[in-house]
Amino acid sequence: MSAPMPLRRLDDGTTAVLDNAALTALYPRTPAPHLRMNFVTSLDGAVTLDGYSEGLSGEPDKRVFGIMRKVCDALVVGAGTLRHEGYRAVRLDEERRAWRRENGVAEYPVLVVVSRTLTLDPGAPVFTEAPVRPVILTHHAAEAPAGLDKVADVLRHGTEQVDLAAGLAELHVRGLTQLLCEGGPHLFGSLTAADLVDELCLTISPLLTSPDAGRIIAGPVGPPRPMRLAHVLAADDGTLLLRHTRS
Repeated sequence: MSAPMPLRRLDDGTTAVLDNAALTALYPRTPAPHLRMNFVTSLDGAVTLDGYSEGLSGEPDKRVFGIMRKVCDALVVGAGTLRHEGYRAVRLDEERRAWRRENGVAEYPVLVVVSRTLTLDPGAPVFTEAPVRPVILTHHAAEAPAGLDKVADVLRHGTEQVDLAAGLAELHVRGLTQLLCEGGPHLFGSLTAADLVDELCLTISPLLTSPDAGRIIAGPVGPPRPMRLAHVLAADDGTLLLRHTRS
């Protein structure tokens, strides 16, 4: 197996190549409940290439993506993104599972799907092959397909729309305080409008694409949310990885 592409930090004056331990330290777990967003975009702001985010994600992005999954309690994703991107059961390799055991974290993160319509297939491998029982956040008016409650915990908050603040609060009560959200754009917009986003990790892929792709955020309009730059990482292929937290 070839060595991973070197990653270096640009904002602190150092030039040393970061190993996995150093990278993990740059994406810490926090004492308080924390919601981290993770997105990748092209240089010209596209959230997808040929309709999928996968085309924008190179080796440096995938490496940090794996670290963020390693340190979280739960992976939060919108149902539309789950279906469109073809999510599989959330599994980790032995190295990441060992890190979690050594740090007192459950061996696998919990998959949390946010769904307004519950248009979900209970027989999909993302549910049936999950190493730990997934959670679905929805509202009281949504009708669940038969068998969904057999493969996931269905949590209902809100009357006709998902009450994200209440849903995340219940996740915290369940011990899922370190949340990693991978989108999609409408879920990001709703979480931002509800002032629930604590951090944005944004990978900028060194590609120019086309104007027909959307942005990383969509949905309800809210006030600007100031953020503070925590670090900037650079890979030899021109990829930049930015981390911003609440100011």
